[in-house]
Amino acid sequence: MPSAHSTPPAPRFDTLTVPKASDVLASEVRERILSGEFAEGTPLPPERQLVEQTGLSRATVREALRILEVERLVEIRPGRGGGAFVHRPGRESLANTVQLVIRGQQIRLEALHETREAIEPACAALAAGRRTQQDLADLDAAHAELVDAGDDIRRFLRANVRWHNAVARAGGNELLIGFLSALSESIYAATNLERFMDTRIREVTAQAHAKITEAIRSGDAAAARRRMSRHVCGFARAAAEVDGRERVELTEPED
Repeated sequence: MPSAHSTPPAPRFDTLTVPKASDVLASEVRERILSGEFAEGTPLPPERQLVEQTGLSRATVREALRILEVERLVEIRPGRGGGAFVHRPGRESLANTVQLVIRGQQIRLEALHETREAIEPACAALAAGRRTQQDLADLDAAHAELVDAGDDIRRFLRANVRWHNAVARAGGNELLIGFLSALSESIYAATNLERFMDTRIREVTAQAHAKITEAIRSGDAAAARRRMSRHVCGFARAAAEVDGRERVELTEPED
């Protein structure tokens, strides 16, 4: 039991971390951009005015603008009539960020396929319910390019990515569009395409695309989901060859 005359412990404080002024300014501008207060293309006040309005130093203001430029939330234009202009992030920003994470974390190819298998059938189902005539025209154009590619594998692959991205766009979900774009590019970059995309695989791919497009055109979400799932899962199984595993053939599209 403590003595009645004991001295109470001295107060203690944890170390405080004070944010840098440039981070505070960048955070305020970031929030006003993302909230929609600053529209796309809006010019921020000139550097001199920002210094006067915020009471911060010129170096601090410049550092804050550099932070926002790296985040692609502002575009710095040099010269007469230049300055800092608001750039609201779009689907390309999401795709670029996802690709950086995939490369930076060295995400396994199997994980990329698993993610694609989880989201792309959902894209196809959404497309069946939301597609416009322009979406269908885009799908048809990409499919025609794929069929006409013949033995030109690079042309075939460009058309293939174009078709898959057209399915995602037809679904109208901006997050899925960005994720799928990043996944497709990363999967193809990690696959030995010269060995993998033989005549048989290209033929089965074209048949699968035609079946999926048919389901999307008819508005049959269940069929679009089912056929896309079969297609992307079959692609992942066939791609196992490039990892030295036993080759598994793509199967003919059903129904």
